[in-house]
Amino acid sequence: MIMTQIRAQERRSDPRETRIAAMIDYLRNMVVEGPGHMERFHAIFVNSERAYLADEPMGQGQAAALSLRMRDLFGRALTVGATGIIVAHNHPSGDCRPSKIDVDATRRLAAVALALDIELLDHLIFTESAVYSMRAGGDL
Repeated sequence: MIMTQIRAQERRSDPRETRIAAMIDYLRNMVVEGPGHMERFHAIFVNSERAYLADEPMGQGQAAALSLRMRDLFGRALTVGATGIIVAHNHPSGDCRPSKIDVDATRRLAAVALALDIELLDHLIFTESAVYSMRAGGDL
């Protein structure tokens, strides 16, 4: 009886939600693993149907700062033919709320992306136990 209920719930679950949860888990592993005192930046590149094309680390820095070369990020996006990018970085401090620097940098990224006909789909900020979506938070 319980197995039947679980299987019925699985059939009703939205595959899109499952894919989003898997992507969030993947990005968390990419930016949070390793020494906890460093910020890391990772990007996922997708096509117009939002299908995965590629992903790679794009930068790392100190505990409260990160160096990102937009030229490298958008160069890779153009190389793989991406029309969308999802970026993520971690906050070793444990506070996933975006700083003013995060918001300003994300808006610059979105402007450059727009000029290149690429959509910045989201910028996620991770801690060990939380994630903040700049799109959902209205910062993008």
